[in-house]
Amino acid sequence: QVQLVESGGGLVQAGGSLRLSCAASLRTFSNYVMGWFRQAPGKEREFVAAIRWSSSSTYYADSVKGRFAISRDNARNTVYLQMNSLKPEDTAVYYCAAKSGVVFTTETVRYNYWGQGTQVTVSS
Repeated sequence: QVQLVESGGGLVQAGGSLRLSCAASLRTFSNYVMGWFRQAPGKEREFVAAIRWSSSSTYYADSVKGRFAISRDNARNTVYLQMNSLKPEDTAVYYCAAKSGVVFTTETVRYNYWGQGTQVTVSS
């Protein structure tokens, strides 16, 4: 069983930055893709970014390209989401997720494990 624990959310003004962390319990993620998703009130959960653990290849939603960066730290079994130039429309609960295999996907149903989420609020 994989456990994912997010941290780093909070309140920030538009234009500011936050870094989210996702600590994972599995010893090795060499055959996993790690993803970040978000869900705003009244909206469906949507894909934000993903990283292939073995190669550090990344994939982003168009809405965050150039502003967000996903990375991972092997030694700490942790995935990060650096969020810059934040906008009020980035306000949501952000979730970390993991899926076995190396294929990127934006579909929530393809991810096997989920964290509990961390709130990000961007004020205008």
